[in-house]
Amino acid sequence: WALHLENVTTSLSGQYECTFATYPYGTKAAKIQLAVKAEEERHYLKKVWLKQTLEIPCLEDVTSENLSTYPLKWLVVENGRKEELVTKEPSRPAVYRNSSMLYGQRVLLGLNNTLKVFPTKITDDGRVFSCHVLYHPERVQKSSTTVRVFGK
Repeated sequence: WALHLENVTTSLSGQYECTFATYPYGTKAAKIQLAVKAEEERHYLKKVWLKQTLEIPCLEDVTSENLSTYPLKWLVVENGRKEELVTKEPSRPAVYRNSSMLYGQRVLLGLNNTLKVFPTKITDDGRVFSCHVLYHPERVQKSSTTVRVFGK
């Protein structure tokens, strides 16, 4: 016996109990505590040479799921605030937010939704880029990558 839940939301968090009658032993019960997390975040470190192309995968550990079927966005933390760089809706071209003076024409959404930054500058050192994938209105997966830029 199994309980199958579809369209899982955080409101389904709680304790579940399965009770059934057996013969000749009587009633049996089992309890399980379900905690539904709204978002998951993974942290990475990426090293790159100065004036080279920085390429950051959106979700490094996700190989089986096709990210093109979900909305996603790339952000960069700048002066303590998150600035949106690129957004991508399923079956639509990427939308670039060129308001950033630092990243205006240097960002590109590559294959498999990788973020490409070219050329890398010394000001990119220590920056944190994050990718947010919206699987469900209440389920967001995030990856953030801190960049280290090295000179030759």
